[in-house]
Amino acid sequence: MTTTGRGRAAAWGDGAVRRSRVRGALLGGAVGDALGNPVEFLSLDGIRRAHGGRGVRGLVPDEDGVTGRVTDDTQMTLFTVEGLIRAHVRAAATGAAVDEASFVRDAYARWLDTQNHPSPPARGGGNRVRTGWLRQQPWLYARRAPGNACLTGLASGHTPGPETPPALPGPVNPHSKGCGTVMRSAPFGLLGGDASTGFDLALRCALITHGHPTGAYAAGAFAAVVTYLLEGDSPQGAVLRALELLGRRPGHEETTAALRAAVVLAARGGPTAERVESLGAGWVAEEALAIAVYCVLVLPGPDEVAEALLLSVNHSGDSDSTGAVCGNLLGALHGEARLPASWLAATEGRSVIAELADDLCMEFDSPVAWPEGRYPEC
Repeated sequence: MTTTGRGRAAAWGDGAVRRSRVRGALLGGAVGDALGNPVEFLSLDGIRRAHGGRGVRGLVPDEDGVTGRVTDDTQMTLFTVEGLIRAHVRAAATGAAVDEASFVRDAYARWLDTQNHPSPPARGGGNRVRTGWLRQQPWLYARRAPGNACLTGLASGHTPGPETPPALPGPVNPHSKGCGTVMRSAPFGLLGGDASTGFDLALRCALITHGHPTGAYAAGAFAAVVTYLLEGDSPQGAVLRALELLGRRPGHEETTAALRAAVVLAARGGPTAERVESLGAGWVAEEALAIAVYCVLVLPGPDEVAEALLLSVNHSGDSDSTGAVCGNLLGALHGEARLPASWLAATEGRSVIAELADDLCMEFDSPVAWPEGRYPEC
């Protein structure tokens, strides 16, 4: 996918609503990530022993005694946003089409640099990996159990070509379908374009690190659901429309089966942690997406956001990733005002996340308003 910049948000309607939902998606993901982080490696029984019969009921301290910390899920999501903004800055400055995937790949290289250094580099260096506003945020310099496929995939330096559909499986980690593809892909649904375009870009960028078709398709389907929610669709409508897109791709069956299982389970009502666990543990992409989708479908109301988030993290599995993906969806559906205020206030990096969300919205109209050097063109 290539872009020449402006005009993609025109169909989104009221700018204030768009801004609230973009903020909601990014902030909601961070809140869900922070909820799940302290219990990520605990079984459901372990969670209940530590936090009571109903499990975690709010933000709790992590192993270091700190409350509200986010993980690589939020970190990589923010660098996805930064890469997309930089692509549009370059397109606007040059008037030429650019390949967004290459800019996202460079942004992930900047994230990888945060995992390998203790603090931001001195300003003014010539290495492009070490430039830009997001790369200067000290709180991002924390290594919180990043996925091995993300680390090794980025070390390979691969950027998928522009072919659509791309050849599958991809050449990097071809057998890996870890949830690292999904947990960073909400921004592809926040661009204001059509769902199919967001699907394809998310799929291509998933192949930067994970070559398995299911990992790529789950990322694409997630981006499509986010797009449809931002357009005002219901959760069920958004998922069903994403399934239609998914069904046109060869090799979609594993991702489709996981999403359909979530839809069928949600229709039964009566949400429980045991039902969440029937969908898997969330370590792989289609399971993480299915768990998050189930939680939103079974608790879709604006007054049920907290319960949906809690449901998404109280299970034996990758609680931070399922919480992050669920939070992305809930925020895109309801906007930032419906996120639990006390949880949001305690979430690490919230002001930077909100500012980045606003920059993504501003990008459609007036990128020249940013301070010089905030989003370098390369």
